[in-house]
Amino acid sequence: KYPIPKLISTTAIIIILVIAAIIFYPKIFDKDRLEYLRSKGTVSVAVIPFQNMTGDESKNFWQEMIQDNLITLLSNSKELKVRQSESIITLLQNSNITNYASITPSVARDISEKLDAGIFIQGSINEIGTTIRLNTRLIDSETEEVYKSFQLEGTAENILYITDSLSGMIKDYLIVSLLKKEASPDFQYYYGSTKSPEALRFCINGHNAFFNMDYSTAREMFLKSIDIDSNFITPMIFLAVAYGNEDSYKEAKEWSLKAYQLRNDVPRIDQYLAENVYATYHGTLSEAIKYLLQMLQIDEQLATVYYELGYLYSLIHQYGKAITELEKSLELFDNWGVKPMWVFSYTVLGYVYHKEGMYRQEKKIYRKAEKDFPDHPLLLYRQAVWALSTGKNNSADEYIDKYKSISNNNSVPDIEITNQMANIYWEAGLNDQAEEYFREALNSEPESAMRMNNLAWFLIDTEQNINEGLELVNKALESDPDNYSYLETKGWGLYKLGKYKDALEILQHSWDLRLENAVYNQAAFLRLEEAKKAVSDHI
Repeated sequence: KYPIPKLISTTAIIIILVIAAIIFYPKIFDKDRLEYLRSKGTVSVAVIPFQNMTGDESKNFWQEMIQDNLITLLSNSKELKVRQSESIITLLQNSNITNYASITPSVARDISEKLDAGIFIQGSINEIGTTIRLNTRLIDSETEEVYKSFQLEGTAENILYITDSLSGMIKDYLIVSLLKKEASPDFQYYYGSTKSPEALRFCINGHNAFFNMDYSTAREMFLKSIDIDSNFITPMIFLAVAYGNEDSYKEAKEWSLKAYQLRNDVPRIDQYLAENVYATYHGTLSEAIKYLLQMLQIDEQLATVYYELGYLYSLIHQYGKAITELEKSLELFDNWGVKPMWVFSYTVLGYVYHKEGMYRQEKKIYRKAEKDFPDHPLLLYRQAVWALSTGKNNSADEYIDKYKSISNNNSVPDIEITNQMANIYWEAGLNDQAEEYFREALNSEPESAMRMNNLAWFLIDTEQNINEGLELVNKALESDPDNYSYLETKGWGLYKLGKYKDALEILQHSWDLRLENAVYNQAAFLRLEEAKKAVSDHI
C-alpha cells in the first residue's frame, strides 16, 4: 500500500550482497587464512628468487641458489606443495624481469597466483662487513599479509648452512600452523610452546587417545612428544591428567610439578593451565578454579575450560555454577558445529541435573548425547540411574541390558559390571538392590580388601548396617593399614556410632595420607570438618 523507502531497499541489497559474498567467497572473511588454505588440501608455496642487495654482482648466483635450496628442502615435506623454480623463472622472464632486485611484492604476488600458490616466500641478501644477512617473509598470495618474518646471519662461507636453517624454520612454522588446525578449535590455543612439528604431532595424537579414554596410548604419545621437545609444556600437563584419571597420583604429581616449573617461559594461557593442574594435584579445587577463570579472561571461547570449570564446581557441590559452565561448554561446541571432545561433557551435566532434581533437563541432555556418543557405556550408566530414579523401570531394564552387553563386548570383567550395577541402584536410591550387588561382588572375591571396603562404605554411609561395615573395613585394613580410603570408611563408621573423638583421629590420619598420596577431595574434607565440629560440640 505504501512505497518502500529507497534507503531500506538499498540496505537490503547491500545485506544480500554481503551474505552472498560470505557464502561464495568465504576466504575473504576468514580470520585465519592458513586455516582456509589448509582446508583446500596441502598448502602450496612459491619461492621467489632472493634479491641480491649486497651491491656485489658476483653474488647474483646466490639468488637462484637460495631459491633452489629452499624449494628442494621444503619439497621433502608431504604437508607442503612447493612450486618448482622452472615455472617461476619462466613467468619472470615473460614479465621481462631479469634483475631480481626489481621484483616487487606485487610482481611476486602475481606470479604466485598464476601458479595457484597460496603463499609465496620472498627474501633478500644483505651484507654488512663480513656478515651476510638473509631477510625472509612468508606472504599471503591474495592479501599480501605477512604471516611471518625470519632473519638469519652468517658469513659467505656458510651461506648454504644458513639456507638450510632458514628452510627448517619456514617448514616448521608452516607445518606447526597446519597441524594446529587438525586439533579441536578448543585446543589450538595450547600448542604455542613448541616449534617442533614432530613433537606437536605426537601431542595431538596423545590428545585424541586421551579423549577416547585410552590413557595408556595417550601417555605413550605424550612421552614421545616430550622426548622430542623437553620444554613442551602441553604434553606434560595432559600426561599428569592421564595418570591422575587412572589414580596414579604419584606420577600425576610429578608431571604437574614439571609443567609448573616451566610455566614462566610459555604463553599465559599455557601458564594458567599448568597452574590449574598443579593446584589440582598439589592444592585445592578452589585454587584450581581460580586459574580456569583467569584463562577465560584471556579468551571466553574455550569450551573445554568451561567443562573443567563446571566439573570442578560439581566436585565442591556448587551445582548451580556447575550447570551454568557446563551448558556454556556445550553451547560453544554447538556454535562450532562439532561434537564435544568426550562423553563427559554430557554425562557430568546430566549428573548435576540429577543432583538438582532437574530430571526433565537430564533426560533431554541424554537424548542429545545419544546422537554424538550412541551406546556409550557411561551414557547408558547415567540413563539407567535416571530411569530408575523416575520410575521408568522398563526403560531402566533396557539401558541396563545394553550397558551389560556393551561392557561384555569390551571385555569388562563380570565383577566390575556387578560393582557398577551396585552403584547404579545406589545412586537411584534403591539401597536393597544395591546391597545385593555389593554382596555379590564380595562373594566373587571374598579375600579382596577393596570389595570389603566397597560393601563396608555402603553399609555405613546408608546406615544399613554400621557394625557389619566396621567389621568388614577392619578386616580390609589388616592387609593395607595405611590405605586412606579404608581409614576414611572406618572413621566415618565410628562417627555414625557417635564415637566422635576416635572418628576424628582416624579421619584426620586418612586425610593426611590422602593429601600425601592422592588429591584434595571435597566430600572427604567435609566429613573431616563434620567430625571436628562434633568433637568441639561435645567437649
